[in-house]
Amino acid sequence: MELKTRRRDLQGRTQNQRIYLKAITGNDINFGVGPAGTGKTFLAVAAAVDAFERGTVERIVLTRPAVEAGERLGFLPGDLTQKVDPYLRPLYDALFDLMGFEKSQRLMERQSIEVAPLAYMRGRTLNNAFVILDEAQNTTPEQMKMFLTRIGFGSRAVVTGDITQIDLPKGVPSGLKHALGILDGVRGISITRFNSKDV
Repeated sequence: MELKTRRRDLQGRTQNQRIYLKAITGNDINFGVGPAGTGKTFLAVAAAVDAFERGTVERIVLTRPAVEAGERLGFLPGDLTQKVDPYLRPLYDALFDLMGFEKSQRLMERQSIEVAPLAYMRGRTLNNAFVILDEAQNTTPEQMKMFLTRIGFGSRAVVTGDITQIDLPKGVPSGLKHALGILDGVRGISITRFNSKDV
């Protein structure tokens, strides 16, 4: 399966990556779970760009929980956007690589592409959108439920995370772990598990 992005002949290199890309095109909600460097986020963004370029969706929404690995947002300088920007940087990087900086910026100005912290999703319904929740291991079960119930008509969602890299406070359960336990085997939902061979 070849994706329509700025990078020519982009496709999954490993069997799990190919399974993941096929699952994304055939299911409404998709989970990509595994260690860093396996292509979970990059391939999800590539699939989003592909769907947008083909006109399958009207918008791309990229989000992450703003959970700090040890540091506190309040101590960072700037307004909320400037504070959360570093947490969203990997999503911007993938987007710029796959679509080009100028085109990405134009589409963000038109709000055809949105990159925002997870808290900004509350109370919204996202129709005809390709929505990616990255670093989902750092959501609580309530946040995960809130995210999954945002997915509206004509939309597709990809949730990525690594359950070995949870930065939540001690005793707070991971929404990703919780969702995987409940949603495994549900029709229309795919779970692709990556391992070290996919790095």
